[in-house]
Amino acid sequence: MENHHNISPEVTFAPHHASDAEFKKKVRNTTILLSIITVIELGFGFLMYATDFSYTLDLFIKGVIIILSLAKAFYIVSIFMHLGDEIRNFIMTIVVPLLLFIWFILAFVLDGASYLNLRNRYDKAYKERTLKTEHHEPAPAKGGKE
Repeated sequence: MENHHNISPEVTFAPHHASDAEFKKKVRNTTILLSIITVIELGFGFLMYATDFSYTLDLFIKGVIIILSLAKAFYIVSIFMHLGDEIRNFIMTIVVPLLLFIWFILAFVLDGASYLNLRNRYDKAYKERTLKTEHHEPAPAKGGKE
């Protein structure tokens, strides 16, 4: 009796690795790159913690750290999760919901900040509870001698 297990070979659209050695080299180089990016991020973080930058420079450094974090996420997904080897439509089914999720988080953070700002500006009871007030000497009683 013949073995019919190999009638239909594995269906794949992605090109395979030339060899395990090449793949290991790719993983090693990616790991080194991710480590360098992490060290740079930590350096910026410690620099921000140790010094008092202007608001603009502080915001710029935070933006650089976010961009470096996104670059790391791209490499992790592309190399270690093998998404870089997939077809474009499959990549879009992963990336588009991720972008929508990031937008969702950003929308909630901005909405919360807006609510906090409006509450601080218009809620007098909140202002009275939270703002520091100066303590004045009590006014002298009427009709009494000073």
